[in-house]
Amino acid sequence: MKAFAIDSYKAALRPREMPDPVAGPGEVVVAIAAASVNPLDVKLREGAFKLILPYSMPLVLGHDLAGTVIAVGPATRRFKVGDEVFGRAGTKHIGSFAERIAVEEADLAFKPATLSMAEAAALPLVSLTAWQGLVERARLQPGQCVLVHAGSGGVGTVAIQLAKHLGAQVATTVGPNNLVLAKELGADVVIDYRHEAFEKRLSGCDVVLDTQGGDVLHKSLKVLKAGGKLISITGPPDPGFARQIGAGFLIRQLLRLVSLKVRLNAKRQGVDYSFHFMRADGSQLAEIAKLVDAGAIRPVIDQVFAFDESPVALARVASGRARGKVVIRVAPDFALGRAKR
Repeated sequence: MKAFAIDSYKAALRPREMPDPVAGPGEVVVAIAAASVNPLDVKLREGAFKLILPYSMPLVLGHDLAGTVIAVGPATRRFKVGDEVFGRAGTKHIGSFAERIAVEEADLAFKPATLSMAEAAALPLVSLTAWQGLVERARLQPGQCVLVHAGSGGVGTVAIQLAKHLGAQVATTVGPNNLVLAKELGADVVIDYRHEAFEKRLSGCDVVLDTQGGDVLHKSLKVLKAGGKLISITGPPDPGFARQIGAGFLIRQLLRLVSLKVRLNAKRQGVDYSFHFMRADGSQLAEIAKLVDAGAIRPVIDQVFAFDESPVALARVASGRARGKVVIRVAPDFALGRAKR
């Protein structure tokens, strides 16, 4: 099958012929109709996680997918051949920049009926990130205040909608060209980060979902009330993340050290800091699909690229200028629906 892979970290993404996948126990093979690109794909290509998430080369990139089940492995019970599914491939099974992929059935859900394949492919990683951050970790309640950074990005566009569905008061930071979009998605307070300092505008927040890291991460501590939670998907990994991935002693100590500053600052201000690295979860995606079909969440798509343009799609995400999600059309004949390039 055709796929797009890297031969080493920092190498260019190139087309390759790869072996057809075979479904193992509890797995299905999906003919991929569409995949989407995430900043995580860029970071993996650059080798950002090579010490804690080692992969062998060549490495087919891609975490998100939507498509049709074409084979099932032993002990597979949830799906059958012909089912339309979407999902975020598990950490050990990434590789959705390809014509086919073998995925654990537990990582998949039925595609939302109201979405095209392109739209469905745009959702898994970002919606699971928002769900696990706001529902699982933050336990966000109606009436609470949440700040979502980068509200026009892939995670941000979904997090705003999910937080509003949960009944929260939502603030977000965006550039001047995305003020209207953020309001359309449901944000109550929209801050143009180029002209206004969010830490001077906001205070007493219950939750901050940080997608930026760096100075934004540390400034976010200032807007939280005592007992508030700072959840970051870009900030320094912490000991909790080390436990999540089953890291060895040296890695655990390294992550403890690199996150020490922000954890100490958080403790001084009486707030909680945690690094969030989402996990694949088909049951949660099924709940998200219900919200999609009910009209509570919609994908925001920046651009749809042809399969042969996968390197260009990756570069688009690496530029940091994408508004919502970048999608790769893998199959040439699937319906794009509203998601048109």
